[in-house]
Amino acid sequence: MASIAGSGYFLWSARRNSRPTSGKLHRAISSFPVIPFLSSSLQGFRCYTATERMKDRSSFAQTAAVRHLMGSFTRTEGLRFAIVVARFNEIVTKLLLEGALDTFKKYSVKDEDIDVVWVPGSFEIGVVAEKLGKSRKYQAILCIGAVVRGETSHYDAVANSAASGILTAGLSSGVPCIFGVLTTDDMDQALNRAGGKSGNKGSEAALTAIEMASLFEHHLNQ
Repeated sequence: MASIAGSGYFLWSARRNSRPTSGKLHRAISSFPVIPFLSSSLQGFRCYTATERMKDRSSFAQTAAVRHLMGSFTRTEGLRFAIVVARFNEIVTKLLLEGALDTFKKYSVKDEDIDVVWVPGSFEIGVVAEKLGKSRKYQAILCIGAVVRGETSHYDAVANSAASGILTAGLSSGVPCIFGVLTTDDMDQALNRAGGKSGNKGSEAALTAIEMASLFEHHLNQ
């Protein structure tokens, strides 16, 4: 048993099965090694719980040999941002833009390092974001819009196209394109997320833009 424990192997026993196993299948099952999640203590074998496995993985991930790459909210000098804003539902998108600009200012992004580009609606955001990303003038593109559900399926088409367009823009240009488009059931929900009781999603999107721009600029593009 000591040699088995030391090697970290555990031999399955056919007695664990409710029905008897015989022949070649018995030998195959009984000799199958299971390594990753079993204790190799000389006092016996036991299965690790999910919590214990996650704890072990977490402690392993924090060793000095593992590099952790993260964006910074304080290293914003030299970072440039473009904000693409949809005019449709402007009563909402203007509030989202204000939240984004306030956040950029709070984190020391200079006004001259921000360009705001207006487009007719959320459907048009993707193609403009891709063009801006490919210009190589910006470290991140923040996309702001508001799509409110109506009585027809038009909402689904616009919301899905906006999300797909922004994703494609980021993948195609290699520049982070941040999704700041509200998709809500009614105008009250939109306003609540544009500075109301649910916060300002424009501000949250700006934080994401800063973190992603920093991650790319200081780590991934080196």
